[in-house]
Amino acid sequence: MTTQTLAPVTTPALRLTGVSKVYGSGNSAVHALRDVSIELRRGTFTAVMGPSGSGKSTFLHCAAGLDQPTEGQVLLGDVDLARMNETQLTILRRERIGFVFQAYNLLSSLTVQQNITLPLRLAGKRADRRLLDSVVHAVGLEGRLNRLPSELSGGQQQRVAIARALVTRPDAVFADEPTGALDSRTARQVLELLRNVVTGMGQTVLMVTHDPVAASYADSVVFLADGRIAGEMHRPTPERIAERMTHLGDR
Repeated sequence: MTTQTLAPVTTPALRLTGVSKVYGSGNSAVHALRDVSIELRRGTFTAVMGPSGSGKSTFLHCAAGLDQPTEGQVLLGDVDLARMNETQLTILRRERIGFVFQAYNLLSSLTVQQNITLPLRLAGKRADRRLLDSVVHAVGLEGRLNRLPSELSGGQQQRVAIARALVTRPDAVFADEPTGALDSRTARQVLELLRNVVTGMGQTVLMVTHDPVAASYADSVVFLADGRIAGEMHRPTPERIAERMTHLGDR
């Protein structure tokens, strides 16, 4: 008799199962998400695209614990977000989730280093110097730690925001239009940085974007239409993404 060794099961970084979100009630109800199910493997880069009103922002907010779904389940690792109260969710978002937004959301009175380590300070934790040095090196901010945000370019400020998102070793990083306020050259540098964060550091990134070029940096693109998942594309290119977007409403 032979003994079979089973491969270890790796818990997804993020799992949404049957997630729906309804705003309002009765005739004025708006169904922002409808029965969305998806898994994000650890160490992957996923872009989310869709036309205006497709549910992209609601998808990100529910996935990141910023909003509660009306139905369905959201698991961050093995943690069920629906079972957490607002205080627990606040702690989870601070310690296990990284956020990068179009607006950099840096505190103007704090230095680069203070902005990066702010989530740790809010949690009453000391920064791991080796991790901090590694993150600062990864985002290319050596020599700028004592500067204020006003002394940095837009691209450099977004790098600070990315470093802040990484310094807690989060389960996942959620990026909402992270290049929307940047010129094309700077946007490319930020996207290359996010790509390297996934490839070099094993980080999991979920990015909402309207830009096919930005989405092409991801491992896969998830398309939303009318609150539903309307398809997924692996090994995306800007041309294939743009073509798919023109036919999202097709049946």
